[in-house]
Amino acid sequence: MTDDAIVDDAMSDDTTADGANADEVNADAAPTDARGEATAADAAGGGATDDGAAQGAQTEPLTVTYERLRHSTDAAELHAFARRPLPDRSEQAAFSRATALLEAVAGNPHTPEEDRVFLASTMPFPNVLVKLSEDTSAAVRKAVAANADDKNWLVGRLTKDDVPEVRDTALHNKRTSWKMRLEGAQDPNMDSDTLDFLSRLGTELEPDANVVLSSMVRRAVALNPNTSQETVERLADDPSMEVVHAARRRLSQ
Repeated sequence: MTDDAIVDDAMSDDTTADGANADEVNADAAPTDARGEATAADAAGGGATDDGAAQGAQTEPLTVTYERLRHSTDAAELHAFARRPLPDRSEQAAFSRATALLEAVAGNPHTPEEDRVFLASTMPFPNVLVKLSEDTSAAVRKAVAANADDKNWLVGRLTKDDVPEVRDTALHNKRTSWKMRLEGAQDPNMDSDTLDFLSRLGTELEPDANVVLSSMVRRAVALNPNTSQETVERLADDPSMEVVHAARRRLSQ
């Protein structure tokens, strides 16, 4: 049985990017249509702001405000919405409206980058984080990759990012699936620092992790040509004999 087959068998309930669906993306967010645009209408406004336009928007139908924010070039207005405190969840209509509008703000490139990073770092809502995971700014995508509220399939996407720093950050996120960690450990372009991190999973880090899966990751690290000599030497004394054999084979080359 191949490594990938073992991973798939051991993680039959571990959802990855290929298993994600639109329902899960919007499970914690305001109702959206298939294009990710808000469809709820006339929901009550939530949370006062210091921005007059934002205050007025609370009386608009949700779809009107959503579309205006999605296409707005007013950085000050977008900043005000990004930083506005969310209503309490008990205020269901206001909370739903606010999270829907954050999706529009997150997807607008005219929202200041520091505000997009703020949303990427602090928001738990899949519809908002999906928008930000596709941001043109690597800093924003990195913030999404580090967000501990991510779904594992979303972090999995970011382990394939074009920017190494984003990929590394995603692999450090505890929400990353073991399949993605294994692929990272096997990646010949992975940097030695991240490989060193992966080499400690199941031993020094996450000691209660699945023994088989964590051992497979450490073995892949031992065989990766980018793994440092120091890391390989440490893996030569690993609790798993499969890892030990792989590390000693590398050291004998």
